[in-house]
Amino acid sequence: MSAEERRLAVLRAIVEDYVSTNDPVGSKALTERHNLGVSPATIRNDMAALEEEGYIAQPHTSAGRVPTDKGYRLFVDRLSAAKPLSGAERRAIQSFLEGAGDLDDVLRRTVRLLAQLTRQVAVVQYPTLTRSCVRHLEVVDVGLRRLMLVLITDTGRVEQRVLELSTAVEESDVTELRRVLNVHLQGRRLADAHHALLDLPELVAPALRPIMARIVAGLIEALVDQPEERVVTGGTANLTRSALDFPNSLHPVLEALEEQVVLLRLIGEIDAGTVLVRIGGENQHEGLHKASVVSVGYGAGEAPLGGLGVVGPTRMDYAGNMGAVRAVARYVGQMLAGS
Repeated sequence: MSAEERRLAVLRAIVEDYVSTNDPVGSKALTERHNLGVSPATIRNDMAALEEEGYIAQPHTSAGRVPTDKGYRLFVDRLSAAKPLSGAERRAIQSFLEGAGDLDDVLRRTVRLLAQLTRQVAVVQYPTLTRSCVRHLEVVDVGLRRLMLVLITDTGRVEQRVLELSTAVEESDVTELRRVLNVHLQGRRLADAHHALLDLPELVAPALRPIMARIVAGLIEALVDQPEERVVTGGTANLTRSALDFPNSLHPVLEALEEQVVLLRLIGEIDAGTVLVRIGGENQHEGLHKASVVSVGYGAGEAPLGGLGVVGPTRMDYAGNMGAVRAVARYVGQMLAGS
């Protein structure tokens, strides 16, 4: 084992012990708990080198060492793999999520499950509307020169708009409008539907074109309003178990978690299939400089439907949380793909 590999092993042992005990780690404890294959003097030298390079720090005189953000970063980057979930955990995830009803229920269950598995704050983003496909469009005459437009996506999202008309409409006309909408939009990704939407008024009888133009405007309005910018959170109470990890700073963390824009930025910056970990100061929001975020996208394909993840102290079980986030995202993606 080279000196660099040995120091990485020492850093890994310090991180694991500190995450487990929340106590600064000394060379004596490392010697007793870990079979590092070297003398205590060598371990002390390695700890001195790690401290000089900024990977560990001494919180106060005569104490052991704790990992810094830089140390956690190196530890996470050198993780060979996320900790796999047990068969029982995987079956529990599948059973818990399969009991869900509509999309709202799926996401509520997802945050509860993630919070229980990781003991962190769980955050799940609603499926991005523009990345979803049209399953069905319903047009309903609700009287008083009004139509209700209902958009149902393949992920189970339902968006509604009530449209004001200048004239009354016959039931046969409503049927024709519904038919044309579904023939030309069903199965199409909303992000690619712009040109098809603009062509729709020309595909109906002249008398119906003003009404179809109003429907098209309603659909475009639904996309521009970005209703997908919604998140669900759960497990905020878990932060109280980690209050010592946020000396004088738990309140800023709670404030950050209350801001939808902050949460969307945290969870929305995801990559398909890749678990992202942002540690301490890597988070742009100042209130989260003592926190870490583990996130991943869910949904098949290169462009995920949305993101999910957990927020907690930098002293967290990174391997376990990465494994849980990845597993839950896979089940959620499978559920929505089959919905």
